[in-house]
Amino acid sequence: MAHRGLQRTPNPAILPSSTKPKHMTVTLTASYQEFLTAGTVEKIDELLEENYALDDMLEFIDEYNENDFVAYYEEYVRCGEAIGYEAVDALIGEMGCMSDIEDCDERYQGHFHNEAEFAEEYVTEMGYDIPSIVVVDWQATWDSSLRYDFTCCSDGSNYRPYHIFRDC
Repeated sequence: MAHRGLQRTPNPAILPSSTKPKHMTVTLTASYQEFLTAGTVEKIDELLEENYALDDMLEFIDEYNENDFVAYYEEYVRCGEAIGYEAVDALIGEMGCMSDIEDCDERYQGHFHNEAEFAEEYVTEMGYDIPSIVVVDWQATWDSSLRYDFTCCSDGSNYRPYHIFRDC
């Protein structure tokens, strides 16, 4: 089974400068076994047999670290393929910890122009019938209630940049 997860391009605008993507050198790509720990090399070899792309795995290690690769790379690819790498990368950037991506595809609520748009959609989907004479401040709804149950993170794009995840 081929995985496309290695063709993702993280949005550098949302990453801290210490984790900005770096390009692998041809030498490192060709001789990664000499520079990485035995456990990491073993994991890479296992994933190569499952048709993961080497360049993408090495880019992930370069961007994050070997421990996160071994522990979370398959989940990162699975979630990235399910909801989009921009959403997963935004969540990592917001939370600052790779472990927060576990099952994030199940918690993903979608991407929106802002928190107010999400609040309106969420309340509407709950089936509340709000009379047209009532003016609702959707941003205040987010700020006073929903932000405690959801995480909002931006991918830095111009079109619907806010990704919303239900908190555990």
